[in-house]
Amino acid sequence: MPEVNVEINGRKYRMACEEGQQGHLIGLAERFNAQVEALKGAVGEIGDNRLTVMAGIAVVDELAEAERRIKELESEVLVLTRAGQEIAAEIETLEEKFAAKLSDAAKALEGVAGTLDEAAPLPQG
Repeated sequence: MPEVNVEINGRKYRMACEEGQQGHLIGLAERFNAQVEALKGAVGEIGDNRLTVMAGIAVVDELAEAERRIKELESEVLVLTRAGQEIAAEIETLEEKFAAKLSDAAKALEGVAGTLDEAAPLPQG
């Protein structure tokens, strides 16, 4: 199992990860360290453990907000999908009505053409 070295709050940690996940783990550690550094800048030196816990809670808060937003978007997608299905059904109904009217019009034209053919004198030649 590969290992990577990451730095959080000035301390180095060796962490194991699955093959191919080294870059991802380093990126996550860098993001978490940025949270720690931002908190340190905002609240000052308050102790490593407390600072790490606060940064962890801030990250989980961001995750909870992202999950809430995902649920909102899923709900919106469901509403839009249903609306699209309703519109598709309406279009299908309109197409069927149009096809029926077109068929009626074609039959009427055939009737008129038949009547005209019967009434027209035959050309003499």
